[in-house]
Amino acid sequence: MKILVLAGGLSPERNVSLSTGALVCQALRDRGHRSALVDLFFGVESDGEDIYDAPVPESLRSIDSRTPDLEQVRASRAEQGPSAIGPGVLELCAEAEIVFLALHGVCGEDGRIQAALDLLGVPYTGSGCLGSAAAMDKDMTKRLVSGLVVTPEWRTVTVTEESLGALIQETALPVVVKPIASGSSIGVHIAHTREKLEEALRESARLGGRTVLEQYIQGREIQVGVLDGKALPSIEIIPKTGFYDYANKYQPGAAAEVCPAPIPAEWERRLGRDTLAVFEALGLSVYARADFIVTEDGTPYFLEINTLPGMTPTSLVPQEAAAVGIDYGALCEIILERSLEARREGL
Repeated sequence: MKILVLAGGLSPERNVSLSTGALVCQALRDRGHRSALVDLFFGVESDGEDIYDAPVPESLRSIDSRTPDLEQVRASRAEQGPSAIGPGVLELCAEAEIVFLALHGVCGEDGRIQAALDLLGVPYTGSGCLGSAAAMDKDMTKRLVSGLVVTPEWRTVTVTEESLGALIQETALPVVVKPIASGSSIGVHIAHTREKLEEALRESARLGGRTVLEQYIQGREIQVGVLDGKALPSIEIIPKTGFYDYANKYQPGAAAEVCPAPIPAEWERRLGRDTLAVFEALGLSVYARADFIVTEDGTPYFLEINTLPGMTPTSLVPQEAAAVGIDYGALCEIILERSLEARREGL
């Protein structure tokens, strides 16, 4: 198949996305497909056909522990227009048999690129535009699933200079501070003090201002992938220091990842049921990954669900798939096949 792997973009998760895209592109080539890696934001300046023969850069296989300077990225594009889509990208998408979405965060998981591809009539991997948009919005997700699964108490606020003082004083501690539409734990903080809360809120303001203040639940961090309508084995995350933030997610050795998670069978069954309940309630398709905190009594508190989970060297869904005998290349192939079926079915 002729497959365009779309990565990069202008999300704070840009570096993660490029690593995902590089690995996916190489895996598809290894399985005999004609695949090309394209940066959503930078696009291409040639006629595009030579990109299917271009080598996948080795530098993209690892992830910088720092998030990218997006203003610097924006300034480095030759074409300084307002578009988040670089030159030639939509034309290349239209010529491909399917677009493999290796994007993360805004313009990738929030439904906008999915809607654009729907209008072009081009199939793509993962969930459709509506489910993607709902799952990207942490407040909307919680509203839609709070009657189906247990979720920490939360409220959603807009952080401004005018509201900052009151939020710092009135918010009960400890609290988890989350930008409403960010992934890879970017901007996520656990605030135990007013000083840490102020720091977290100020960062959230820089990331857009709309913020979820979530009840802090102490427990084990366990995540569950979905592939082709079935829950994969759970995986437990045990950071060596702190919590599972951006650096601990993407730096090898920063966290122990145990799959299947060493939990009772009943916990595993309930986590699987809850994951599928969220997946179906949001109208998702093909694959995803849900995040939970499980307390000592086995209660799973649902946190969020990711519609384009990472496929990097340390990503979790590939590990979960491997636990049931699906290697990385086969996982990419399954995602392709199921996505083509989902698009034909209008999902």
